[in-house]
Amino acid sequence: MAPYLETVKSFADVPITDAGVDTVTFLEAADGLVGLFDLLGSAAFSVVQSDLKGNIIKVRARYEATPALSSTLESLVENEKGEKKRTATEGLLWLLRGLSFTCKALQNAQSNQAEELSAAFTKSYENTLKKFHNFVVKGIFAVAMKACPYRADFYAKLSADPNGGTPASQEKLNEELDKWLAALSSIVARVEAFYEKGNYSKGF
Repeated sequence: MAPYLETVKSFADVPITDAGVDTVTFLEAADGLVGLFDLLGSAAFSVVQSDLKGNIIKVRARYEATPALSSTLESLVENEKGEKKRTATEGLLWLLRGLSFTCKALQNAQSNQAEELSAAFTKSYENTLKKFHNFVVKGIFAVAMKACPYRADFYAKLSADPNGGTPASQEKLNEELDKWLAALSSIVARVEAFYEKGNYSKGF
């Protein structure tokens, strides 16, 4: 077994064509990001994890029901627009919001090596998810931010080999994580722009 990022699908490996973002590999990479919260090791983040998982299930269910019409995220949304309940369209929108929150938090941590994770995640929450949440959910997230593990502990887990092999060097970890996050950020921006242009987020 290798360090965590080497065991999951990277967002950098998700094919993007003129038709859009490949649905199957995007969902595989999103599954990998969900597992990242296990490394954070805080029960407070279970609300984030379950939200991400639930939205992945909605998008995957739509793909499995109509694979020929859902090969890219864009075609999946486009082909659901005439239906009364756009479950996958809403699920993908919330999935993008959750991915953006996680991505920006880790980018904050990467760009400021002296900053603890609680500060990095709090800053990201303020700029991403907070505006969509009611008073109760904001309170849950405030608790989760405070419960972040120490930066050193999280990065040690991220670089460790669960089978006791040699951990990844800090340099290698930073390189892989930066590549992973840059690709995720690019995908989120692309699909959010698609939603904006087509007014697909209306009502959600």
